[in-house]
Amino acid sequence: MKVEVNSQALADAVAWTTRVIDARPASPILAGIRLEAIDGTLQLSAFNYAISARHHIEAGVDESGSILVLGKLLADITKSLPAAKTYLSTDGSTLTITSGKSTFTMQLMPDNEYPDLPVVPAKLGQVDAQTFAQAVAQASVAVSREENRPVLTGIRVQFQGNKVIMSSTDRFRLSRSSFTWTPENPDINTTALVRGALLRDVARSLDEHQNIVVDFDPENPSLLGFENAGRVSTSQLIDGEFPAVDRLYADEYPIHAVINKQDLISAIKRVSLVAERNAPIRMAFTSQELTLTAGSVDEAQAKEILDIDMDGEDITVAFNPAYLIEGLSAISEPFVRMKMTTAVKPVEFNGQQESNSEESMDYRYLLVPMRFNS
Repeated sequence: MKVEVNSQALADAVAWTTRVIDARPASPILAGIRLEAIDGTLQLSAFNYAISARHHIEAGVDESGSILVLGKLLADITKSLPAAKTYLSTDGSTLTITSGKSTFTMQLMPDNEYPDLPVVPAKLGQVDAQTFAQAVAQASVAVSREENRPVLTGIRVQFQGNKVIMSSTDRFRLSRSSFTWTPENPDINTTALVRGALLRDVARSLDEHQNIVVDFDPENPSLLGFENAGRVSTSQLIDGEFPAVDRLYADEYPIHAVINKQDLISAIKRVSLVAERNAPIRMAFTSQELTLTAGSVDEAQAKEILDIDMDGEDITVAFNPAYLIEGLSAISEPFVRMKMTTAVKPVEFNGQQESNSEESMDYRYLLVPMRFNS
């Protein structure tokens, strides 16, 4: 193999592709990244049996060929290259990397031992990258860190015609985002449970000027693919049943309160300074005021009052402050509407553009109150 590539393009492509390589691969061969020079491109790929990544960049190909080298080492080398052009050439069992006056050599790995990457499923539909990234950021708020319960570490993605609904739950809260997209089949109705960590990773690395294409075969629902700006990722789906969470939303909420979102977040952060670890902060809704309190009589205490627009009976609820802040921060609108039934049943949070406008149902955050001593 003998190729010439742009140094920055190579560094970016290697960094993106090698992100799927585990720190401690299940097999030594999975520490590799495959480089294939063919038809004016350098194609890169990596795989860990659960997730695959493929990328390609333009290249001047003098000699075509395919090689396998240590991925993380190649990433370290390429991000430090000094010149605008980099030359890659193989000789026997070594790869030589030349850029400006810098030269590196790497030992080749046995390419024939590398596993075949999975076949990318057929295109299911597409959406603009910014919409997708925001939906993933919102839906992933409630992804659990409990690795012993894999279904809770995932995001359920429901494809229903021109609508996509993403949901996650850690049993204490439910985070749900939805958006419209362009499906290949307008009658599509299927569901996938995908790793939350992978979806976040895909969303973070998107080229926001291009659409993201989702690949999925409902007849063989084991793999989900994502394509954007020449980058292709696939992920094995989580095998398991997502909890039946739809029933947690109340049909009617008799108590509504509209609050300036940033004022509320700031107040929660201040009041929670005196809350002990895992202790709740209390929110008392009376008339047109919200009183936030935390702490105990024999320790530090804090109180803050906010003006609100409220309908319904007075109510006091208590929440984990970190869960409150995470859910509120995912709301893109400047105002938040809290919808309540009782002090112990889940509370729904929605964003809205104006204090007197309708709430948006594109993002629905449901949080279970904590019990507290009055």
